[in-house]
Amino acid sequence: MKTLVDGYFHVLKFLIATCLAGMVVLVFGNVLLRYGFNSGITVSEELSRLFFVWLTFLGAIVGLHERAHLGVDTLVMRLPKAGKTACVALSYALMLYVTVLMLQGSWAQTLINLEVRAPATGLSMAWLYGVGVVFSLSTGGILLHELYRVLTGKATEDELVMVTESEELPEVAAHHDGPGGHRHGMPPAPAAGASPIRTASSR
Repeated sequence: MKTLVDGYFHVLKFLIATCLAGMVVLVFGNVLLRYGFNSGITVSEELSRLFFVWLTFLGAIVGLHERAHLGVDTLVMRLPKAGKTACVALSYALMLYVTVLMLQGSWAQTLINLEVRAPATGLSMAWLYGVGVVFSLSTGGILLHELYRVLTGKATEDELVMVTESEELPEVAAHHDGPGGHRHGMPPAPAAGASPIRTASSR
């Protein structure tokens, strides 16, 4: 099952890269043709918009899966485990509710626009709204799985803090990690029984 899930997210990442590459080629190529050859790519604007919408939604799915979304955990990280569990369970429940609403709206819009054609490409406008269905089903599965792990006690206390304060934290931590698990440039942990070292920010 894990292999299947990992494969699914690898496919999503490939589609994201493909959409980004398509946007670059279409936009840059259109500008080059317009100013250099007084020509252009007719479908550039519509396809670029479609690629951008798909890229955004697919990226949000991967971001949720990898816990890459930013947020503020100032309050939650100071709560006991029971408080963290209650907060994260409530958060997942609210996100699931919004996901269901989005699934209903996206599905309705997809059906409504199934026979509506884009003026330049002739593609069905359902392609524009259908990504909302993919997004809702994918994130709904992730949220249900995470909520199950929280309610059954399988989530660790670190996982109960859902957000990352900075996109650079994982990268910085990786650079500071040295052999044996110590961090270069960081003071060693105090010996057992010794009083902790206080800094200006901890007073």
